[in-house]
Amino acid sequence: MITKLGDYLRKLRIRNQQILKNMADELGVSSAFLSAVENGKKNMPESWYDTLRERYSLDNAEMEELRQAAMESQKTISLNLNNASETNRQLAVSFARQFESFDEKLGRQLLEILRTRKKRGDGGGPDEE
Repeated sequence: MITKLGDYLRKLRIRNQQILKNMADELGVSSAFLSAVENGKKNMPESWYDTLRERYSLDNAEMEELRQAAMESQKTISLNLNNASETNRQLAVSFARQFESFDEKLGRQLLEILRTRKKRGDGGGPDEE
């Protein structure tokens, strides 16, 4: 099944009159890997943001659209806890353990807390990479 990221990348290819192989070559990966990213079987590598911006002259709005599509297409995420405080480590583990039990209301409440913090400049939010 094509993801939002896959849809974005396909539109980008069409706009630039490219086939899958051409974009894969631009990104330095196989066509099979690019296809797996588009279909949600693999997450988009972080390095692709800079490569796509440079190769396809993406402006800030297009980059934000790409980031949003990539975020919405991810099935898994990982956190680097190397420099995290003990409290933040416990928070991350507790959140991960309870995540699947969150109902829609609690999810919206937590998201609003993070968005409010981001708007105030108190820290990153869910829209930040």
